[in-house]
Amino acid sequence: MDLLAYEKKYWKKGLVNVVGIDEAGRGPLAGPVVAACVVLYKHSPIEGFNDSKKLSPKKRDKLFDLIIENALDVSVGIANEDDIDK
Repeated sequence: MDLLAYEKKYWKKGLVNVVGIDEAGRGPLAGPVVAACVVLYKHSPIEGFNDSKKLSPKKRDKLFDLIIENALDVSVGIANEDDIDK
């Protein structure tokens, strides 16, 4: 499976910045949800990117450092159950 298939599709159409997103949390009944988005440089993919829930904690920590050091931009948001219910 090509993990950059979506990015490549849009890069071919001329788009420069393609944002990848992921979320973690059990939803509004069980507590907060955390979502993150990352913009990578087109020609500098980070090896090992995958669904964060499928990675070991050690691998997530290593990738976190690589992402922060090498991404064009990173953003994280947290919404608690009260915000989600609104």
